[in-house]
Amino acid sequence: MTKLQPVLLSGGSGTRLWPLSREAYPKQFLPLADEVTMLQATWRRVAPLADAAPIVVAGEDHRFLVAEQLRQIGAPTPAILLEPAGRNTAPAIAAAALQAMAAGDDPLLLVLPSDHVVRDLAAFRAAVRAAMPAAEAGRLVTFGIVPAAPETGFGYIQAAPGEGVRPVLRFVEKPDAATARAYLDAGGYYWNSGMFLLRASRYLDELQRFRPDILAAVRAAFAAAARDGDFIRLDKTAFAACPSDSIDYAVMEKTDAAAVLPVDIGWNDVGSWSALWEVSAQDADGNAHHGDVIAIDSRNSYAYARRLVALVGVDDLVVVETDDAVLVARKDRVQQVKDVVARLKDEARPQAVLHREVHRPWGSYDSIDIGDGFQVKRIKVKPGARLSLQSHARRAEHWVVVRGTARVTRDNDVFDLFPNQSTYIPIGARHRLENPGSEMLELIEVQSGDYLGEDDIVRYEDAYGRS
Repeated sequence: MTKLQPVLLSGGSGTRLWPLSREAYPKQFLPLADEVTMLQATWRRVAPLADAAPIVVAGEDHRFLVAEQLRQIGAPTPAILLEPAGRNTAPAIAAAALQAMAAGDDPLLLVLPSDHVVRDLAAFRAAVRAAMPAAEAGRLVTFGIVPAAPETGFGYIQAAPGEGVRPVLRFVEKPDAATARAYLDAGGYYWNSGMFLLRASRYLDELQRFRPDILAAVRAAFAAAARDGDFIRLDKTAFAACPSDSIDYAVMEKTDAAAVLPVDIGWNDVGSWSALWEVSAQDADGNAHHGDVIAIDSRNSYAYARRLVALVGVDDLVVVETDDAVLVARKDRVQQVKDVVARLKDEARPQAVLHREVHRPWGSYDSIDIGDGFQVKRIKVKPGARLSLQSHARRAEHWVVVRGTARVTRDNDVFDLFPNQSTYIPIGARHRLENPGSEMLELIEVQSGDYLGEDDIVRYEDAYGRS
């Protein structure tokens, strides 16, 4: 039997659930039950079927989140393909297919968006196994979700009559309410899940047939990719020249090899905070929450909290409290957060694009305060990790160790600091911070200077291949 290799789509332009920021925390990185994120749950869902480590397609900004979250759950080391720009699913899957075939294999690719929830794992795995013979025979199989309601937020697939895997008659755009109701009444229509099972070479053949321009650009970007450990950075210039298109438009709507397997697997694409409420555990009053939340005389509400949030006498609300912002919305109006983001962008406010906590290969930093001429960060460095040897032209830094051991390089001096000890890094000094210990290093960094941007950095040595 042909090897099955999962492809987790973790980048791109999917719906963002973090309250206001556009890029920092896509929904696949949000914690669900038992603190498992949607990305982690996607790997666990497919792990019993997998014959190889996953290929993950992600954006550059999220590479360390992807690597760290998969490491936390003991997933085999993935190949992480980094898109320098979003170009939709057709190019992303093509890059994954080229990676899967790079060592001479031609596996079946199980392509899964990493921001979906599937409740019935046994049914999901049974469906994949049932679809494998058709995919091995050259069909491009998608999974159609048995519709539970006349949903207008999904595309639909009309399937030929029959049982099991069957030909696709047509793909349908998101319908209006009356059309969606007609689909349910007629039968034979299924929600388009965006999940696929297909042989790598077969997909590339069909892409060559219908969109050779996309395949040529992806081949060029893959051939010129820079490899940095587990990260494969597709060439920026070549990938930027690639047309943007979905696998549906580029291939599935044109090929005569498209097939669909209807499934009932407890699927939800979690496209909004209200959808997250639907898939979360709820108390007797229908409230669901994550974090430190107290609900009194409140019903059917969802709260996500970093600090204590109290709900008193409210119904059908979404309340999301983060370090950056607080979102309060009716559940049926929560999609209008996009209007808030649009206003923030019009006013050039940083909350539209930035999140306070930033992940790096060595750990993370959280910008806890900033003002005229200063910035305060909380820095965490993982055991055994080290930052680059670097200098700054326009800022000095003061470090105070809170927990763990800090090994500091400052010009020609190397010394260790322990909790409650501190040091000063002058402007222009070559310096490095590392954690030689077995526990997380935490410190407070106070920056001072006339410019505090992240681009004021010169790297002389870096363990992670950054320049």
